[in-house]
Amino acid sequence: MKSYEFQPLSDYEEYSADEMSDRASDFLSEMRRRRTVRDFSDRPVPRRVIEDCIRTAATAPSGANMQPWHFVVVQDAETKGQIRQAAEQVEADFYSGRASDEWLEALAPLGTDANKPFLELAPFLIVIFAQLHGLSDQGEKVKHYYVNESVGIATGMLITAIHHAGLASLTHTPSPMRFLNQILHRPANERPYLVLAVGYPNSAAEVPAITKKRLAEVCQFA
Repeated sequence: MKSYEFQPLSDYEEYSADEMSDRASDFLSEMRRRRTVRDFSDRPVPRRVIEDCIRTAATAPSGANMQPWHFVVVQDAETKGQIRQAAEQVEADFYSGRASDEWLEALAPLGTDANKPFLELAPFLIVIFAQLHGLSDQGEKVKHYYVNESVGIATGMLITAIHHAGLASLTHTPSPMRFLNQILHRPANERPYLVLAVGYPNSAAEVPAITKKRLAEVCQFA
């Protein structure tokens, strides 16, 4: 069994109540500007920015520190085209029969359909895989704990880091997504979790005029 040495918590930085309030308020203002974008520019994005955003995501907490995630960054135009073709086939099945009328009605105001041009237009696709279990050096299964929760936290931190860096993103979850294992040559113990399109928004990009729930609707203090 792996064991860890413990060390002092030396990097923690405490702020005064006023500083905490200002930092929380400033961060809230920044995150309120974050919007999901479907219209991307093809302007190149520095690779080092994406690398640091993924490094940020990889600092996320995880069950038993197993870090059950893998990020595949897709820049190659041909590979992006393969992903779009496979995803649109899955989405066509979804919109033409698999989705319930209730689901389609919920999606209708957002104007989504089976056409996914952003999968080719965005400079980067980050495909996030959840490792259902690990593999030891001897090829034996290593149990992972709270995989969905851990990968979900890391994904949220990645989206936040991308916005903080000045880029836009779009989450895409075609179902089923196992075609991504084949296209990106990922092993069977990894399950595609989410595709994140990343880049600059197109100068003509538009977003729906939606609102978020108020604090009282999503939170209570007990």
